[in-house]
Amino acid sequence: MAVKVRLQRIGKRKKPCYRIVVMDQRTKRDGKTIEILGNYYPLTNNSIKFNINFNRLNYWISVGAKTSKTLSNLISKTKN
Repeated sequence: MAVKVRLQRIGKRKKPCYRIVVMDQRTKRDGKTIEILGNYYPLTNNSIKFNINFNRLNYWISVGAKTSKTLSNLISKTKN
């Protein structure tokens, strides 16, 4: 089973919110998740747009999970 860490859309139309989830790469975007790692709120004006459990993220990456391109860009922006 190939595991991927990616974004899962939640929220209303024109007001997106995303969950950062671990799931099998073959499942649909809103399919069954293995674990929820955090949230991403792109439209908020606050400095807190991105909540993630980095310990669990590092665990999943060490086990062999890949991150999506969008999520890897978000992570690199927050670490700078």
